[in-house]
Amino acid sequence: MDFKTIILGILFVFLGACSSEESQKTIPTIIPKPQSLEINEGFFVINKETKITTPKEFSNAANYLKEFLEPVNVEVQNSENINEVIRFILDKKITHKEGYDLLISRKEINIRASTTVGAFYAIQSLRQLLPVALEAKTINEIKEIKVPNVHIKDEPVFGYRGMHLDVGRHFFEIDFIKQYLDVMAMLKMNTFHWHLTEDQGWRIEIKKYPKLTSHAAYRDETLVGHYNDTPHQYDGKRYGGYYTQEQIKEVVAYATNLGITIIPEIEMPGHSQAAISAYPELGCTGNQVPVATKWGVFEEVYCPKEETFTFLENVLDEVINLFPGKYIHIGGDEAPKARWESCLHCQKLIEDKNLKDAHGLQSYFISRMEKYINSKGKQIIGWDEILEGGLAPNATVMSWRGMDGAISAAKEGHNVIMTPTSHCYFDYYQSDNEKEPLAIGGFLPLEKVYHFNPIPDTLTAKEAKYVLGAQGNVWTEYMKTSDQVWYMAFPRAVALSEVLWTTEAQRDYKNFLSRLEVFNKRLDFKNINYANHMYDINGELEYRDDKLYLTLSNAIDNKNIRYAFNDASLEKTNLNYVNAIPIDTSMSISAATYKQDKRVGNIFVSTIDFHKAVGAKITINKDPHPAYNSGGVGALINALNGNDKRFGDKEWLGFWGEDIEVVIDFGEIKDINEVNTRFFNANGQWIYAPKRVTTFVSNNGIDYLPYVESGKQDDLGRNEQLVVYKNKKSIRTRYVKLLVDNYGVIPEGKQGAGNKAWTFIDEIKIW
Repeated sequence: MDFKTIILGILFVFLGACSSEESQKTIPTIIPKPQSLEINEGFFVINKETKITTPKEFSNAANYLKEFLEPVNVEVQNSENINEVIRFILDKKITHKEGYDLLISRKEINIRASTTVGAFYAIQSLRQLLPVALEAKTINEIKEIKVPNVHIKDEPVFGYRGMHLDVGRHFFEIDFIKQYLDVMAMLKMNTFHWHLTEDQGWRIEIKKYPKLTSHAAYRDETLVGHYNDTPHQYDGKRYGGYYTQEQIKEVVAYATNLGITIIPEIEMPGHSQAAISAYPELGCTGNQVPVATKWGVFEEVYCPKEETFTFLENVLDEVINLFPGKYIHIGGDEAPKARWESCLHCQKLIEDKNLKDAHGLQSYFISRMEKYINSKGKQIIGWDEILEGGLAPNATVMSWRGMDGAISAAKEGHNVIMTPTSHCYFDYYQSDNEKEPLAIGGFLPLEKVYHFNPIPDTLTAKEAKYVLGAQGNVWTEYMKTSDQVWYMAFPRAVALSEVLWTTEAQRDYKNFLSRLEVFNKRLDFKNINYANHMYDINGELEYRDDKLYLTLSNAIDNKNIRYAFNDASLEKTNLNYVNAIPIDTSMSISAATYKQDKRVGNIFVSTIDFHKAVGAKITINKDPHPAYNSGGVGALINALNGNDKRFGDKEWLGFWGEDIEVVIDFGEIKDINEVNTRFFNANGQWIYAPKRVTTFVSNNGIDYLPYVESGKQDDLGRNEQLVVYKNKKSIRTRYVKLLVDNYGVIPEGKQGAGNKAWTFIDEIKIW
């Protein structure tokens, strides 16, 4: 049976179901969820007799719908005197420029909007009421389609609804960019942030500077594995690519027809090593440097001299001519100051301009470029580092390092776009499954994205109006292929689309997942390699009534969970999860979600180390950082280990630059023989094993003695990603205290130099 036959079979099953009496009131599964949706009985039938009528203002939208309905052979006409019609109506009473009114009755479909984009969004909702098989675009002919009768009145909550794509680290062809835009449009996303320049590659043709594409667009080789792996390994293969200006124009026109504005990003003053490699005079030293071959932050930054500003102005002149939107993104993030601090020209400029320091020089740099961009009728966006040294007067801030940058900017009356790592970085891991593809780090599951509130609680209603919206960021250091981009971005981008279209009060995660099941079928027909973790098992260990229990759950209703102990097979087990599983010894438990006797999710495995601290009372002198505290302090003695390869799951607790003191109280005196724990040591991500760990014991919680003599503790090496701390000694005690001394300030020459180091600690096991 060929693919076309399979699609037709699915389609006819769908149509047959729609015609049955019990299906006369169909429940729509639209994403993002409409503001108002009224479900009525019956259907409108689309067939070859159906016509589309439209005023000239909506002709592009009407033709888009005609193309989507091509298997039914509908036609676009201007006549009003016809039956069986899909009618576009220009309605100036709809005040929101992206709002629409979609009314489907037995006799007609009326689409009302005051703008083309409103009409286009009505089509996207209508599209999700149609059979999913239409997404494949491989069906030659369909006799009829029944569309459920509904009345939708809709408009978005946020005006900026964006997705980002970094093409500097890995380059993606035009066809993929267009498909990325297609799916954004389906989700009513209206802004594409195209990150076009980086240390590892310059991706846009600038005719005045041909070496940007002949030289800066290519690197000699690429890092293999993770940045934290030591020693670094490379593939030895030249890599690169760029977009011609004609290709850029093609993509911009394509996006415009989808109601999407493209914001180009031309990085400055940092992340500019590729450009400096092509034109060394743009740097402070004038020395030849290579296009970067590994990831991270590099000291080569643009030197703020006149020839640099001339170069950037000439580049921007060509960029501005290609992108009609009002924004130009100038980066501004992660710009090390080492070159500026040792540069005579930079130091003289700081003195001449009466600037405080190198941070003030960055503000001068950004402000000068903003004035030039403003003179061309455009506005700038920059990452939240542009706040350092004083914010450029008309800049919009894209806040990525948490919420603080957004809060500061909004309180100063500047527009803000929310992109915090905690909720919007889709290069982070989305599951703690060990088989997940390599990613940069962090942990951002689908549910956390869905529960994102772009408005910080600390803003007043007036200040909150400066929050334009949010976007999902897709940095591609570890995404070599388009399939990997799809996997990392979707369905988290789907969740974000609903966050930005609806209010927090309207959102319901389980309802969203039920609609996502249907939406994912559309992605299947488009051959999009999305991540499917919605059926994954969540395991929670809890101590109650002096006993430990493992609770299993999944987010989808009406799906069964099977489980098995140790090495037993899930396919052969007869254990169906009903109640929490009691735990009284070390063991492993595997589990999975089953639907109609078929496994539909990944296999969950929990390895439980039932040590003596489990169930004890634990206190800590410092709260973990909010971004790395999902498991709470109890995660340190809950019998579960953190992931061996990444630090973002709920078992690892993160502390930024702080010494910590952990006290474990057994409640009674116990015999102990060993205390051990482990720390993450990913220096490329500012994470260091602690400077020192010391263990103490006490019987009264007041008078503490060293568990082992000072100077005899096991050495804490710092070359491995996981650094184990272990001491052995037989003793009777009630209290165990660990003092963990933070590494301190990151030294020069390392990623994050001058910043405080992070400490990440895992399970504290006492045997």
